[in-house]
Amino acid sequence: MTVDQAGLRDAIKRVYTEVVNDPKKGYHFHTGPDYAVERLGYARDMLADLPDSVTGPFAGVGNPLSLGLPDRGATVVDIGAGSGMDSFLAAKAVGTNGKVIAVDMTDAMLQRGRENVALTGLRQIDYRAGFAESLPVEDASVDVVISNGVINLAPDKALVFGEAFRVLRHGGRLQIADIVVHKDIPPAGREDIAIWTA
Repeated sequence: MTVDQAGLRDAIKRVYTEVVNDPKKGYHFHTGPDYAVERLGYARDMLADLPDSVTGPFAGVGNPLSLGLPDRGATVVDIGAGSGMDSFLAAKAVGTNGKVIAVDMTDAMLQRGRENVALTGLRQIDYRAGFAESLPVEDASVDVVISNGVINLAPDKALVFGEAFRVLRHGGRLQIADIVVHKDIPPAGREDIAIWTA
């Protein structure tokens, strides 16, 4: 038995639409730039010139860029980019000759991300609608894949990792921060959408 993927996606979209609209409401996860700095090791000065519309809805679980910033001119894919904090930091690192493909499945996050591109002028960011299990990206076309607290929301992790490796060039890097469960979850738990999103 498996979780209803369409139902799970709808539930996740509802939660993260609410995060875009009210990032300080209080959720079962933390949000915002203070959390990112104080708990996850982001440098405050790196976030200082990003608007609150980028950093406020941030809901990551770690700092995938702590493993190394992408090189100038590199192409990066951000799986589950959300409002884009990691995407915007990557965009500053790759510069105007680089590219960041920010993939998200939530319409509100895509809209906010595109608004943030216009607001910041970081036009090397390309927001694309898509799923972690079927990235809207060409084979072997990117140097770095990043993701922050998203892969845990996908029922088929092997498919997500397969997509990440499909889009990476030879010698590319996968840099993720995510939640790991060290115990087997009973089948009833794996099928309960509330557990996935709570």
